[in-house]
Amino acid sequence: MSEDLENTLILNLETGKVVIRMRPDLAPGHVARIKELVREGFYDDVVFHRVIPGFMAQGGDPTGTGRSGSSKPNLKAEFSKARHVRGICSMARTPHPDSANSQFFIIRQTSSSIDQRYTAFGRVLQGLEFVRLIKVGEPVTPPQDKMTRVRLGSDLPPGETVAISRLDVKSPNFTATSAVTKDRKGPDFTVCDVDIPVKDLAAK
Repeated sequence: MSEDLENTLILNLETGKVVIRMRPDLAPGHVARIKELVREGFYDDVVFHRVIPGFMAQGGDPTGTGRSGSSKPNLKAEFSKARHVRGICSMARTPHPDSANSQFFIIRQTSSSIDQRYTAFGRVLQGLEFVRLIKVGEPVTPPQDKMTRVRLGSDLPPGETVAISRLDVKSPNFTATSAVTKDRKGPDFTVCDVDIPVKDLAAK
């Protein structure tokens, strides 16, 4: 199954490439904001300023302090039933629910305590191993890891086109993967806990 490149976000880190499938069906306003900022080059060379082991990696503040964002208006919350499992991308905010702006975080380990409290806008399809390598700290001490370049799949030149194939959730392989994950997770298991293997069709 090929991805919708207009809703495919590519984060180039110093260690590798992270490919994210954005979900405008869950958070249309937040996905539109991310696209707008990406096309302005807003996220290029922006660091991950807050990275908590066993929780998440947060970036999107051009000052690198966690206290700033873009000059655009804050967004209304678009909370959904999407679980904050490993690889979910969600928008950071202040205690006020309608305060997300440009900062986002990537879940490194399932964190159900924040479900329906933050706006999830996508999930990592490829490169979660590079998210795990991001330097930790609260705040992260210099030198911090950064996003060297952030682009939408639809805006990449032909030589850099991303093509992703995902495992069919109705396939025997997915059933087997689900069974293993269920045994590991126990009664708290849901299908969202399953890591879906992907293959980069552009990689030769």
